[in-house]
Amino acid sequence: MTSPETLLSNLHSFKKSAGTYAALLLVAFLVAACTEKPSYTQPELGTRSAPLIEADGYQFKDLNKNGALDKYEDWRLPPEERSSDLLSKMSLEEKAGFMVINSLSMLGSRKAEMSGGQYAASDLDEGQVKDDRPANPMANFIGGMNAATSTMERVKDFHNRHFILRLNEPANVIAEWNNKLQELCETEPLGIPAIITSNPRNHISSNASVGTALDATVFTAWPGELGLSATRDLPLIREFAEVSHQEWRAAGIRKGYMYMADVATEPRWSRVNGTFGENPEWVAQITKEVVLGFQGQQLGAESIALTMKHFPGGGSGKGGQDSHFDWGKEQVFPGGRFYDNILPFKAAIDAGVSSIMPYYSMPVGTKYEEVGYAFNKSVITDVLRGEFGFKGIVNTDTGPLTRMVWGVEDLTLQERYKKALEAGSNIISGVSDPADLIEVVNSGMVDISLIDRSVSLLLKEKFELGIFENPYVDPAAAEKIVGNSAFREKASLALRKSIVMLRNENGSLPIQANTKIYFETIESPGRGQETGKTNVLSEISDSTGIELVATPDEADLAVQWVIPSSSLFNSDGAPISLSLSKTGIDVSHINKIASGIPTILVIDYSNPWVINEVFNEENKVNIVGVLATFGTTPEALLDVITGKFNPAGKMPFSTPISDEAVTNNLEDVPGYLEAPGYALFNYDEGLSYKK
Repeated sequence: MTSPETLLSNLHSFKKSAGTYAALLLVAFLVAACTEKPSYTQPELGTRSAPLIEADGYQFKDLNKNGALDKYEDWRLPPEERSSDLLSKMSLEEKAGFMVINSLSMLGSRKAEMSGGQYAASDLDEGQVKDDRPANPMANFIGGMNAATSTMERVKDFHNRHFILRLNEPANVIAEWNNKLQELCETEPLGIPAIITSNPRNHISSNASVGTALDATVFTAWPGELGLSATRDLPLIREFAEVSHQEWRAAGIRKGYMYMADVATEPRWSRVNGTFGENPEWVAQITKEVVLGFQGQQLGAESIALTMKHFPGGGSGKGGQDSHFDWGKEQVFPGGRFYDNILPFKAAIDAGVSSIMPYYSMPVGTKYEEVGYAFNKSVITDVLRGEFGFKGIVNTDTGPLTRMVWGVEDLTLQERYKKALEAGSNIISGVSDPADLIEVVNSGMVDISLIDRSVSLLLKEKFELGIFENPYVDPAAAEKIVGNSAFREKASLALRKSIVMLRNENGSLPIQANTKIYFETIESPGRGQETGKTNVLSEISDSTGIELVATPDEADLAVQWVIPSSSLFNSDGAPISLSLSKTGIDVSHINKIASGIPTILVIDYSNPWVINEVFNEENKVNIVGVLATFGTTPEALLDVITGKFNPAGKMPFSTPISDEAVTNNLEDVPGYLEAPGYALFNYDEGLSYKK
């Protein structure tokens, strides 16, 4: 009989061997788990000339056509690893070409029509020329943006892969052009696709101009940026971004030079209309929604990457002048609010914005170096990257190395490249030929590591967007998606919600049914015009229960929709006035109509106009109502006036009571914080009809 001692010893031995066996089983399980191949979702691959290769049951594009699967071609790998591999294969010439971006035009519909059918509008334009017509004050600026080189040269010789599309064409034409451009890029040795960038295309704007935004495109028309702000509806603003994102994606435009996170503290600044207003906290909330709506929670194959501009905020130019010109280069902070201007950019960074664009201006009277922000290491590296932790792309505005060279006028072009790169700029806008950048490296002025760091960031964005897998789009689908009726219906709500009712004398609004209305729009003169335009509305698409008449004599009530505009660039540096008459509006005409019959005065605000020539609280004449618009339609306006839609908008900025108040304002201080007596209409002001 076995002794208890032996039994106990055997039991311990069994436990030990069982534990060993269990451990071996666990190790085997872990080894199997580690060696088991993970599963992936095969992405759709778009190719024209690059062959497909198979590996591990998946397909990949052989972009360099070497018959092997390189790491940068392997969509299963992280973007950083793919970027590192592709970077190692790129020559200095290819890297430098990748670090510049300039405007690139398709042939265009008008040229196509003139060719008698020989060319299509979407053809790659092989004969771009500079626009240097003397009558155009923007000639030098435009000429610099459109280098006189062909698309073939830009892609093959300059190795450009970033392009700005400023042309206004139908969605299917843009899609076809994108496909032709991508097909050309795919034939190159490394098969690196292009990325197309655009300024905003989804807004009604009375002040659209070259280099800032397009007006009246086929893309769904929403209110201007100020109008979106006036809706006070963040979910609606997110919906705007999501709808617009779908349209851009369908057309093949994968990046936006937008939006402006600048705070509109200086009312004379010519780019106020591209902002979301004067309150930095509210602008920050909007900025977050816009970034998430276009990009999503993170960049992916359906995203539109955004370039938020203009860091650290361009809204406080000295005297309201614009820094496209020497006399507007100084940015001042008399109220000490430098960091208040940055608040919306912080929101964009937290939301994951892909890129940030510094402005041309140079800070004056601060602790920062007095050079333009593209060259300003103390702002880009220390503040943007250091304090705020931005890890994305720094994209210069167009032309700071050759034209808007504020604070670095005495440097050579190559020295400016060096200073911009060392400051932290990653891609230079307004340049096609990278020869100067190449020379800066070859001469030893900058270390190649600066170039590699920038190219890695730019490549990473492209990989995250899925452009290497499929840069092509369906022109037929683009035509159906862009501007479809469902999208227009969503935008129509915003067009109405953006309208602000500021005065309603004795409950005169809404107007009664069967009222005879004389409705006219009064616009400032455009470039090259001496007088403004007056148009009388004769018909309306929606039934509003009112009758439109041709003359004031026939009317019970006049609606005067005043649409001022300021030239994007003040060409002489003279003091800026915001009075209506200074914008070319015929003030005497407005007063003549208002003195004859009850009048609803509607002002379209692209800047905080001074309207005391036609309205002030002491002298209202026959003005029974005052409304503000920020890019909308006559139909939307009449829906508010007639009560079909209850006005809900709130002012996105304060409007000065006089030009004197404008002159005395502090450039970096929002209107709602200016001294008492500054404003005629206050920030966040707006009435509704009682229900």
